[in-house]
Amino acid sequence: MSQIEFLTDSKAPPAPAKTKSRRLIIRTASIVGFILFWELIARAGLFNPVLLPPPSAVLLAAKTMLISGQLLPNIAASLMRVCAGFFLATIIAVPLGIVCGWYEVLFNIVDPIVELFRPIPVLALLPMAILWFGIGESSKIFLITYGSFFPIFVNTIAGVRYVDPVLVQAAESLGATQLQIFRRVILMAAMPDIATGLRLGLGFSFLTIVAAEMIASQSGLGFLIVDTQLTFQTDRTLVATLMFGILGFAMSALLLAVERRLLSWKKGLGSRKAN
Repeated sequence: MSQIEFLTDSKAPPAPAKTKSRRLIIRTASIVGFILFWELIARAGLFNPVLLPPPSAVLLAAKTMLISGQLLPNIAASLMRVCAGFFLATIIAVPLGIVCGWYEVLFNIVDPIVELFRPIPVLALLPMAILWFGIGESSKIFLITYGSFFPIFVNTIAGVRYVDPVLVQAAESLGATQLQIFRRVILMAAMPDIATGLRLGLGFSFLTIVAAEMIASQSGLGFLIVDTQLTFQTDRTLVATLMFGILGFAMSALLLAVERRLLSWKKGLGSRKAN
């Protein structure tokens, strides 16, 4: 193994199993505690059951929707749109962010354009998206791609541009070529920021799909929220709403697991033993 590979491939020691178990217990207890608190508040009669049904009623509604076939097709529709838009945003934002971060001239050309469009809310583009792509899948995927692009792009650029100069100087002193420095130092050091951008972009994907499906859709969880809200089926509205959270949580956990595996060399607070 070369000296450069040694610098970039060093492994951080895995977190102790006891720490992982304790973390899992705490996180699980947090969710269970929240559900119990919600159940107690709803059962105490402080709110109208139509406005705030207890979790037990929401769970029963979810079972009914599953059996009737109302839930799974809408979950699949929303998930497909999120995955498609997020994938497009990733394959555009990551390479473009890496190149812009590496080449100063290209950064100065692209950055003002990005900063001009980045503050524009996704909802402001919804009428134009419908005009350009219609009310089919293309408009929703376009909006998700747009909303997810900016956090991924900005974090990728930041990761590349703000690599510790000491790492580059160390690689140069060891005789590394520019290509080796780019591949083995710049990209490796930027990976944590890129991973953070991907998780932020995934969150924006779900924020965007909710708005798109609630306004211009005949399927999906957003459509289901509006459809059940109009008939005051609050328990079913909450089922669709919570499904967004569950799907987002699951996909974020998947990204985090991939990040931990690919970036096992990264040391940080997450690898420290909990007190």
